[in-house]
Parts: sequence; C-alpha cells; structure tokens
Amino acid sequence: MADVLTHMFTNFMSQTDSKKDLSVTPPAPAERSVLIVGEQNLGRSILLLAAVTAACQMSIRVVFFAQTQIQSLPVSLQKRVPSVSPESLKKIQFCYAKTLEELLQQVAGLHESTSTFPISPSLIIVDRLEDFLCGPAGDIHMGHHPGEQSCAAHLSALLCDTATFLSGLLEQQTSSPAPCRVIASYKPKEPSGESSGVSDQLLDAFDRYFQVRCTLDKDGSYKAAAAGLKEVWHVYFSGTGITLDPCTTDTEDRPGSAQEWELLMYPDGLMEFQLV
Repeated sequence: MADVLTHMFTNFMSQTDSKKDLSVTPPAPAERSVLIVGEQNLGRSILLLAAVTAACQMSIRVVFFAQTQIQSLPVSLQKRVPSVSPESLKKIQFCYAKTLEELLQQVAGLHESTSTFPISPSLIIVDRLEDFLCGPAGDIHMGHHPGEQSCAAHLSALLCDTATFLSGLLEQQTSSPAPCRVIASYKPKEPSGESSGVSDQLLDAFDRYFQVRCTLDKDGSYKAAAAGLKEVWHVYFSGTGITLDPCTTDTEDRPGSAQEWELLMYPDGLMEFQLV
C-alpha cells in the first residue's frame, strides 16, 4: 500500500489503536499508484487528508487536481490539526480543470514544472475521475479518445508516465529521493439495464495502471449506532502493489502491510481509522 495513505491512517488512528507500538513499513519502490473507489465526498475528504499529511508531516510537494473548487479542509482535519502551518500548506498546489482535455494538458505540463518550482512534486492527486470522464449531463465524454475506457486508460497512462518522469527528476534534485506517487478517487456508476458491467470495465482499465485499489464500503449493520457513531466504513486494499511478508501472519504490528482498516465517523465530523 502507498506510504502516504499508511502514514495518514496511522496519524488519524483511533485512540485505542494509537496506544499500540506501531511502525509503518516502508513501501516497495514500485508501489506508486492507488485508486480510491467509493463514495464521492468521503473520497475527497481522504484525498485532502492525504495531501495535508504529505505536505505537513512528510514535507513533500503535492499537486491536487479537481474539477470543482475546494472551499475548506475536512472537519476531521480541522479538529485534529487546528494549527496547520501556512508554510506547509504552500507545498500543496490546487489545480482546477473543467474538462478532460484541460486535465490532460495540466498533467502533461508537470514535466515543465521545474521552471516554476525548484523541487518536483512527489504526490499527484486527482479527485473524482468520473467527473472528467463524463460530460455535464452525464453523457460519455468523447473528445479525442472515444469511449470511457479509452479515456480512462489514456488518463491513467499519462498520470503514471508523469509520475515516473518526476521520480527521475527527484533523484537529481534531492539527496534522499522517493518515487512520485499518484492517488486518485473514482465512484463507479450504478449498473442499470444495458449499461450494467460498464463500471467493471472501467475499473479493469484503471487496474492496469493503478497498482493498489482502496475500496470504501459502508457498514450496513447497527455497529455505528451501537457505538454512538455516525457511520462506519470498511477500507479494503487489493491489487498487485500490495507486498506482504509471507512469513508474517500478524499484521497488528505492521500497519503498512494491513489490507483492511475501519473508518469511524463521529457525529461532530471527526474521522478515525483503526486496524482490523
């Protein structure tokens, strides 16, 4: 699993889990891309938490792409980190693109970012991929790459190629370089009629480029109400980018290797993560 999400989950761990002696396992160099699949607003909150965690605690430059303007940070972040350093937040560059073409141009433009920033970004975030793949009325965006699958593959390939290119620049720019990562969110369509199965095809296209899938699944039991919570979400990790030590069966001491977490959402907006 990508180290940025691991670091964030550990940082926002529930009080019960935070008392444990946990150490984050460094990721393998090839583990660079994560696709967060699930509810839109929750996905954006996780992306923003990841961006602020990367900038403020890991001291890396972040580029955050979105179609709609972000007005404020998540309540959870405001409560847990009330005094975020303005200088740290300057490491996050928010870029807004209305169409797929604009997004492709802006991502491709990161190759030239060295003329503006002395250090290349180490994290590329794209919020709500589905917004770029569909037009305002929900129609399939055709553009220069007909069909949603072609658009998804073209965008994913560009993101991964750009991350690889920036990783090479980071090796030249820093004394202790780390690979450039990509984290994006995507909400599949609800299957209906003849369109059933389209979402799975798009996820198949994404999976060819994103090495780890992070699936958000809402708990439908009475667990949240019984614990006085607003919601409980299961967070599952899968994909070729997950590296587990075959000799290790106890993941409790290795959150970097854990494949399942729970996200606890409180009535006041606070979010906490715990190992499962």
